Formats: sequence, structure tokens, C-alpha cells
Amino acid sequence: MLPEFSRRQLLTEPPQAGVEEVLEATPLECAALAGRFGIEALRHLSARFTRKPYPGGGLLLTGRIRAEAVQLCVVSLEPVTEHLDKPFTLVVLPPDGTPSEDPDGPDEIEVDATGHFDLGEALAEELSLSLNPYPRAAGAHLPAGLELEAAPEEAPRNPFAKLTALRGPKA
Repeated sequence: MLPEFSRRQLLTEPPQAGVEEVLEATPLECAALAGRFGIEALRHLSARFTRKPYPGGGLLLTGRIRAEAVQLCVVSLEPVTEHLDKPFTLVVLPPDGTPSEDPDGPDEIEVDATGHFDLGEALAEELSLSLNPYPRAAGAHLPAGLELEAAPEEAPRNPFAKLTALRGPKA
């Protein structure tokens, strides 16, 4: 089964200077992604990026992802529109490439046995990670009495307190 926003690409080496590209989701793809992410609507999703060679035969993709998402406010349940304009960096690994273990490095995409990768799915994942997990409408607040109070601070517990109690009084 193909993802909602599938853009399968063949791993080919672009010119050293890079190639500019644009991907845009159709209204049907946006609606399917909204359903997948559990949001009210995704009105727009596009990415403008540069495709450059990456050492070892891979690709370096750098650009911006733009989207307009509608989610429900966590307090009032009113629709909240969020405009995203976020930079991204992706590395497409060559077929024999080894994924990096650097947690701060760019996200990596592996190619399949035919040398293809799904750039649309990678961008959809970037979008899902960029959505506000707790959207809040302007001026939305909890009714009086429902605000969460800070828990009183407990004194640090001695990890050996139970063992000391088992030992009994000092002789």
C-alpha cells in the first residue's frame, strides 16, 4: 500500500551545483494526510528544495517545507490554523550506505532494492513532527477551578531508608 503522499524517486546523481525542485500535495493527498495525522484539515503542503550529490553516492536534500494545518484547540475545541514554514535536511543513502549513528545528524532515507526512495513519505514525516502537539486558540483558557496546580515538592527520598528500617535500632 502506498502512503498518502507518495513521490517515489530514483537515486540519480545530480550536477555538483545541485538541482532545484518543488513538490506539492494535491487536495486529495492533503485530506488523506489530515486523516492519518488526526487533524481537522491540511489545506496545503509543499516543499522547495535543492538536490545535491552527497559523499559516497547519496543525495543531500535541503530546503523548506510549507504547510497550512487546521487542528482543534486543546482547551476550547475551536479550529486553530497553523502556518508552517520549516527548513529540512535529508540524506538519501546509496544502496550500500550505512545509516549514521549521529542523533544530531540529518534524517536519512534508505533506498529500496530498485534504487528508489519515497520523498513524499519523508516529507509527510517531517510535517507530522512539526505539527503543534497542543494547539491553542488565541485567548483560550481553562475555566476557573480547572487549572492544574503544581504538586507540592517532596523532600528527596533516601534510597536506603527502607533498608535502615529493616535493620532496626542501633545497638
